[in-house]
Amino acid sequence: MTSHTPADTFPRQYARTLRYTVGAPRSFSVAPDGSRVVFLRSRSGHDRANLLWTLDTATGEERIAADPAALLGGGEEDLSPAERARRERSREGSAGIVGYALDGDGGLAAFALSGRLFTADLTTGATAELPARGPLLDPRPSPDGTHVAYANTAGELRLTRTDGSGDRALAEPDGPNVTWGQAEFIAQEEMGRDRGFWWSPQSDRLLVERADDSPVRRWWIADPANPDREPAEVAYPAAGTANAEVGLWVLDLQGGRTEVTWDREAFPYLARVHWSEGGVPLLLVQSRDQRAQRILGLDAATGATEVLVEEHDETWLEAFPGVPAWTPDGKLVRISDIAEVGGAAQQDGGGRREGGARALVIGDQAVTGPDLHVRSVVAVTAEEVFFSASGGAAETDPEPGWIAVGRISHDGKRLAWESSNGRPFTSVTSAVHAGGITVRATAEADLPGSLVQVARDLPEGVVVDDVAVIASYAETPVITARPVFRFAGERRIPAAVFLPTGYDRERDGLLPVLMDPYGGPHGQRVVQAHNAHLNSQWFADQGFAVVVADGRGTPGRGPAWEKSIAFDFAGATLDDQVDALRALAAEFPLDLDRVAIRGWSYGGYLAALAVLRRPDVFHAAVAGAPVTDWELYDTHYTERYLGHPAERPEVYAANSLTGYAAGLERPLMIIHGLADDNVVAAHTLRLSSALLAAGRPHTVLPLSGVTHMTPQEEVAENLLLVQVDFVKRALAR
Repeated sequence: MTSHTPADTFPRQYARTLRYTVGAPRSFSVAPDGSRVVFLRSRSGHDRANLLWTLDTATGEERIAADPAALLGGGEEDLSPAERARRERSREGSAGIVGYALDGDGGLAAFALSGRLFTADLTTGATAELPARGPLLDPRPSPDGTHVAYANTAGELRLTRTDGSGDRALAEPDGPNVTWGQAEFIAQEEMGRDRGFWWSPQSDRLLVERADDSPVRRWWIADPANPDREPAEVAYPAAGTANAEVGLWVLDLQGGRTEVTWDREAFPYLARVHWSEGGVPLLLVQSRDQRAQRILGLDAATGATEVLVEEHDETWLEAFPGVPAWTPDGKLVRISDIAEVGGAAQQDGGGRREGGARALVIGDQAVTGPDLHVRSVVAVTAEEVFFSASGGAAETDPEPGWIAVGRISHDGKRLAWESSNGRPFTSVTSAVHAGGITVRATAEADLPGSLVQVARDLPEGVVVDDVAVIASYAETPVITARPVFRFAGERRIPAAVFLPTGYDRERDGLLPVLMDPYGGPHGQRVVQAHNAHLNSQWFADQGFAVVVADGRGTPGRGPAWEKSIAFDFAGATLDDQVDALRALAAEFPLDLDRVAIRGWSYGGYLAALAVLRRPDVFHAAVAGAPVTDWELYDTHYTERYLGHPAERPEVYAANSLTGYAAGLERPLMIIHGLADDNVVAAHTLRLSSALLAAGRPHTVLPLSGVTHMTPQEEVAENLLLVQVDFVKRALAR
């Protein structure tokens, strides 16, 4: 890690370094033969422009494979609106090379810069710009390295040869709102799928998404600070309204095309696509209510599909990273909520029955048990499956928040854990694996950043297997986070508590409390990692006892925990914040007469909900970019948890905030970026109007030109300072 500027304050450094991610290595890939590791990293902790790097696993030597400054001649990047939107969907705030794809042997990388197409030969070090009709998106080489396919902002899927001899369209829009080869909004924002095309292992065909968003309702997002500019038109599929029409086609390189057929009326969501060597292509498709899904095998010659697995759940079904997939010997790998372990996988129907677990399933066998909560599949080899997991039955864990990467044999009899510190249950580990090489990144609660090690598979019993450590150039934080982890209350709610640096109980007494949750689906805050807690520690150092609690609905605990919020955001998530607060007050110096709560996005919703519904507990709130009316949020997310608004209008009424406006008794500040196209500013405006109509004073802070991510350095810094000032004044009343 690099040192910081002496004059830095934490808010300035935190904002400038994009939460200390600038300069840290990321986006790792391993060549199939294990000869090299490919990754992105900028030159320092204050330079946001990523370079493409390789590491030779035989020598441990690092080399720059592509430098965006050299390739662009020192000029500035020019990003298309489509690329900016793509980065917003993936929460990408850095610059330079932000993504790349490799050919089949890992020797050729393709990437986009300023909407132009570049390749890097990772064996010779040569880089080249290829002819392409841009601005382009998501270039990907064919496995044999002879072509690069890419999408562009005109909606085309195009193909160019890597020898520079030609560029042509494989598919062109057949309608004004049609795109080929691009993931639609819902896939990017909610399904975790940012790809829209997939090469065949033989490099002779591609599976290509065709999306038509003509049915999607149009919204217009204006910039009130610049009334001379036209509003941006956004196709936004709000809950209960139409989604884009999504299909899949097989395209050959000669222009032939075959439509992939499945019951798209019953299963309109295309959640996952997998096409590996030796296996038929796999699709995961979901019903609109996400209570049913199918894993389909595809005949690429005819477009016909076969149902391999069908699952049903009375609440919802999740789609997981890395699955479905095949083992080399033809076993289906998936993750499923099951009722029994150690035998044939039986679906749990929601995961709420005693003994239910989220398990890794290979073939028809669940190979992990109720002590683990499986989160993703990292890699599949001939003998093992690499997967990430956290604690299942919380009673077996001394502390919450660990995430580990395990490797398990196909029969489930051999399990080993990957971790740079050798303590997988007191850290957060991620990994990639191929060719007998594992790149593992381990974060710990008492050390800044992550340690990234390259390790080689060795015979059983051999311990020393490190090839190299990939250095991080990220800045060292100017403060140190000191989380104290607990399971709070009877429900053992995962929590972390932060006290001011140098706090002395006899001298300082009880402290005003700042609850700092996300509190909702897909947002785990209590993790055994240092940098994840720096923001909370800084708030604590301003004179608060800060509490972060991951109540029901947050990930990593088990199917029953996650699904207990079905059709009721406003109940369980708020109840668990209250229960955690009261339970922790028995051990920590929490002044329950001075309690504030802050949050962003779902956390903003929870913060506003807290002062509206429980003014007896919460005395002030800061709500950032809150969802206030769930009918204004998107289909896939909202309908998964609350159902369809036409079928459950009472659920939407009970979980939206505007109906509680008359109950506001406490100070409330609402912050919202006016350029936010995820949680649009209409959420805040509707709540503010309802509060005004009810005669309830409140504060609204509009952020001109700011999206949901608030990436602007000055804005991000000053937002922290504004929140502290507001909360201190509110609790001093």
